Amino acid sequence: MKPYLKRAWAEISLSNLRNNVNVINEMIGENTEIMAVVKADAYGHGEHQVSRCLWESGVKYFAVSNLDEAIAVRNSCPEAEILILGYTPPEYGQTLADNNIIQGIVSSEYAHELVKYTSKSIRCHVKIDTGMGRIGLKYDTPSECAEEILRLSECEKLSIEGIYTHFAVADCDDSENIEYTDKQEKYILDVYSELVSRGLKLRHIHFANSATISYRNSTKSTLARAGIIMYGLCPNYPMEINKRLKSVMALKAVISHVKAVEKGDSISYGRTFIAPEDMVVATVTIGYADGYSRLLSSKGEILVHGKRCAIIGRVCMDQLMIDVTNVQAKAGDIVTLIGKDGDDEITADELASICSTIGYEVVCGISKRVPRIFHEGEE
Repeated sequence: MKPYLKRAWAEISLSNLRNNVNVINEMIGENTEIMAVVKADAYGHGEHQVSRCLWESGVKYFAVSNLDEAIAVRNSCPEAEILILGYTPPEYGQTLADNNIIQGIVSSEYAHELVKYTSKSIRCHVKIDTGMGRIGLKYDTPSECAEEILRLSECEKLSIEGIYTHFAVADCDDSENIEYTDKQEKYILDVYSELVSRGLKLRHIHFANSATISYRNSTKSTLARAGIIMYGLCPNYPMEINKRLKSVMALKAVISHVKAVEKGDSISYGRTFIAPEDMVVATVTIGYADGYSRLLSSKGEILVHGKRCAIIGRVCMDQLMIDVTNVQAKAGDIVTLIGKDGDDEITADELASICSTIGYEVVCGISKRVPRIFHEGEE
């Protein structure tokens, strides 16, 4: 696939996305439903097309970060259940109600402020801070937390439908972190039990993020907030995920120029690479302004005709150079920066490892000037 007049592009495999929905459904079991996390433009994959594909694949619940994202998903999927995980300015309470959006309640003070700005009831899930330390109700005991939720439930403009929390280290397999996650899970389950015993039966309790789904799945979470694994990447590389999950994004570009370089010639800014011998060097039409990290300078590799070619010198804003001495390369050839080519594959997780970051940042960082090309074939 070579989009007309495109210098660099991301190919999004909708068939791989549907495959991942099916695999995750098998992982979570019949008592839990997928809540697809599509914040940050569906982790850089394209919010509208991804949301529509997920909806048509049977996903009914979606999670986003903010009101703008929620409205965008509402426009794509008019009948979807949409939860804003984080903060919405209280003055937009009426907008939440008018668009049937579920708001995460991050504190009691926030809840009371929110209802001042709406004439209708606002659907909500209450966030509980069980140890992540970001947002949410935080109390020493589950009974105290439940008591506060019961007080909030008495507000006529709040329709509390669920509680949720977020695990900090569910992607870690050492005993200390497993124990920490166990305590987080026990706390929210105890809050839920206390609410039920006090007569408040909620529709949802959810705490299963991608790491939880992958490494310690619980049938007690009514919703599974599938984020990074929905797109075929690892919550904590190199800890493996289900091998049937497939990467949804591939990143491609083209070779614009091929030249012979003599021993001692320098390549790119700062002269950080000096040719150790005569070489053949190709220039590729992608750079850090496209979201391909400068940290990959003289460290990353690119697939050319199925063979790995090393990046040499610094990645520039719009271009980078690779060693193609051992590959028959010419101007116009398509190269693969993320994805499969022949028998080899470069993943976003691999690039993240080189840059000392996470795959999330790699795919979210592919810039808007890189068009997303949606197709049905597998990568």
